[in-house]
Amino acid sequence: MYTSIIILFLTLPIQAQTSQEKPLYDLIAAYAQARESKDSVVLGNILTEDIDQLISTGEWRRGLKTAQKGMLRSSNANPGDRVLKVEQVRFLNNSTAIIDARYEIRNPDGNVRKMWSTFVAILEEDTWKISAIRNMLPRTGN
Repeated sequence: MYTSIIILFLTLPIQAQTSQEKPLYDLIAAYAQARESKDSVVLGNILTEDIDQLISTGEWRRGLKTAQKGMLRSSNANPGDRVLKVEQVRFLNNSTAIIDARYEIRNPDGNVRKMWSTFVAILEEDTWKISAIRNMLPRTGN
């Protein structure tokens, strides 16, 4: 009997954590799909009005319209399959989370650009939205 109770207590936090994180995984998947399909309507629904994005070239994109235009321009200029794989979610409180993801762009020529993305998501009227994005291109060599 004691074994069953211990197992129950050990599994409950894991299940609760998974269900709490799922909307954030879904948010990043929606973002990746919107970028892939160049869907400005979906981007408008999942990004905050005051979004800011720092891309790997050092360019800042501030505000929803600027970010959307830059994202669509970048998707057109850098064709390829974009893959975002969430590695970690950290909640700062009940309405703010940091999401770290591996970000790969598989170019038509076969090259793969391997980066990291960090997203700051906020809960806005019961809907998770992306408030900030930081894309990083790890440096190779010394």
